[in-house]
Amino acid sequence: VQLQASGGGLAQAGGSLRLSCATSGRMVRHYVMGWFRQAPGQEREFVAAITSVPWSGGDTIYQDSVKGRFTISRDGAESTVYLLLNSLKPEDTAVYYCASTESFSGIIPKRRELYQFWGQGTQVTVSS
Repeated sequence: VQLQASGGGLAQAGGSLRLSCATSGRMVRHYVMGWFRQAPGQEREFVAAITSVPWSGGDTIYQDSVKGRFTISRDGAESTVYLLLNSLKPEDTAVYYCASTESFSGIIPKRRELYQFWGQGTQVTVSS
């Protein structure tokens, strides 16, 4: 199973970027796909996640600091997940990782330990 993250880059404060995460390889059910980020010297933290289960319409959850600015979505085939970053701030600078899990208990996980599959990360740098 491979997750390929892309779309990072350099943006000015107030600007926007769109990250993508494509899945490939062994067929698994990516019931939840999420984005995490890690700034230099910081722990990897949860950013947003979206469900992809047959009985759900794509529930989402966000870290408080990105609510109203970031939007997570997935394509119709549910093989690619996107993260739209609007109103960027310098503190959003980090390496962004996509992740997925085959497990879903009904509560969207925020802990990184609960995600089995990870992408390689894409750098987002926001200048002031």
